Amino acid sequence: MTATKSNVDSEKNETKRKLTLFVWNHFKKQKINEVDKAVCNYCQKKLGGSSKNRTTHLRDHFNICPLRKHRDIKQSILNPRKKKDGSTSLAAHNFDQECSRHKLAKMIILHERDILKIYENEKTKTKNSITDNCSRVAITNDMWISNNQKRGYMVVTAHYIDDSWNLHNRIIRFIYVTAPHTAKLLAKVLMECLVEWSLERKLSTLTLDNCTVNIAMMDQMKEKLKNASLLMKGELVHMKCSAHILNLIVQQGLGAIQCAIETICESVVFWIGTPKRVEKFEEAKKGLSCASNKKLVLDCKTRWNSTYLMLTSAIVYKDVFSRLIHTEKNYKREPSERDWLLAKVMCEKLKFFYHVTEMFSGTKYPTTNLFFSKICDIWLLLKECLKSSYDEIRIMASNMMDKFEQY
Repeated sequence: MTATKSNVDSEKNETKRKLTLFVWNHFKKQKINEVDKAVCNYCQKKLGGSSKNRTTHLRDHFNICPLRKHRDIKQSILNPRKKKDGSTSLAAHNFDQECSRHKLAKMIILHERDILKIYENEKTKTKNSITDNCSRVAITNDMWISNNQKRGYMVVTAHYIDDSWNLHNRIIRFIYVTAPHTAKLLAKVLMECLVEWSLERKLSTLTLDNCTVNIAMMDQMKEKLKNASLLMKGELVHMKCSAHILNLIVQQGLGAIQCAIETICESVVFWIGTPKRVEKFEEAKKGLSCASNKKLVLDCKTRWNSTYLMLTSAIVYKDVFSRLIHTEKNYKREPSERDWLLAKVMCEKLKFFYHVTEMFSGTKYPTTNLFFSKICDIWLLLKECLKSSYDEIRIMASNMMDKFEQY
């Protein structure tokens, strides 16, 4: 028994030593300002090189280093190659960013083709495919703010059915919109896009997020489109995004258990904050023999489905969090039993909302036919939640039902 255990430990140590040696083939250890640093051989990035830092962060950088030529088998794909005798064989193909850039430049130089002309040619093909078919075109429009620049961008997508009854969607505009994003300015930018693509007389519907500025923008758009041949004189031109409405309904309900969500979120943020903490969390998982391979994920405050995914990934590691509170002095706020219980019950209730949101967000199939039956199912689910034995779940369901009734 002792001999077997000794052999296993020896094999583990040997494997670990090989991985460590492998990593140091791609880094140089240097002392910078009296501190040990590991300098990447490819991009010269300086990372922690002390023995206390271990090598996980070095392996992570090695896998994503932008200047390293990827030659790993795991990063290869099978590429069929034709031989001289006409037969084919499968071989590993590696993507090389630098090589691809060089070949693109060579193509432009040899064939004297301007990259902007290539873009214009593709744009013309897309425009012809949209305008030449007989069907009307449904437009979806979205605004988003970039995190780093804090600038607003508008994305306009056209959806249409071709003469062979195939469903298509094409992004026809991606444009920076100056602040402030007033209804008048947004209507002007969107109308210019429709006119440029000759879609003002082929428009069927405009689908937008459900917010005040978009409602005001649609009043402006209806005025601009009043002479166009809209269906039913424009009564159905404004469609409110079903997925966004679901998002608003669920966000309204999540407020009832916001404290529990924030506590769990803080724990997730703490344990994915640094590579060292991630490694420690993984070790604690192994110590408790956790069967799950899920990774902890962080949520996005404006998207409830990301909150749902964060909670479902964290719940399975409840015991791991409880264990780490005793071993990590900087980890001071562990979710309570009540927090975990409410999160678990809530996730069970919101699982259906998550699947419906995914269904409504589909782009390769029609979704209108799914709307009525799924909305009825949601109403029945909310009715059931109103009878829950937990006060927080009943409050959550009540808030969601109030929002649901508005739509």
